[in-house]
Amino acid sequence: MRVIGLDIGEKRIGVAFCDTKSSVSVPLKVIPAHEVMENSRAWRMLLEDNEPELLVCGLPKSMSGAHGKQAARIKNVAERIAQTAQLPVEFFDERLSSAEAKRYLREQGLSEREMRGKLDSVAASLILESWLSRQNDGHHA
Repeated sequence: MRVIGLDIGEKRIGVAFCDTKSSVSVPLKVIPAHEVMENSRAWRMLLEDNEPELLVCGLPKSMSGAHGKQAARIKNVAERIAQTAQLPVEFFDERLSSAEAKRYLREQGLSEREMRGKLDSVAASLILESWLSRQNDGHHA
């Protein structure tokens, strides 16, 4: 199955892709949030190029596992994106994805400025990888 992962932020949305047969996720790009919400040409082209069957969206929880205002906002945005794209959406805990993405990029030698354009797509990729390993373990989120 072809899956697009989303890391939804206030201003940007990180996008990653995976095919469940290969179980490797790839950061694709970071798109301004308003472009995804407006179903811009760039977003539609990304969907056409990758032909996903599912969207997996990171959903922030507090460290205690509770959903807050941010989770409700992201869920709302993700459901609107999924409806426009005519794709089902699943949510996956993203508590540590951004911190993990930042650590990974720092290990690659990137400065804070160089990270800016990559951080959200790497976080989306980490969300997808976590989702994939959960699928492969036979547990569904």
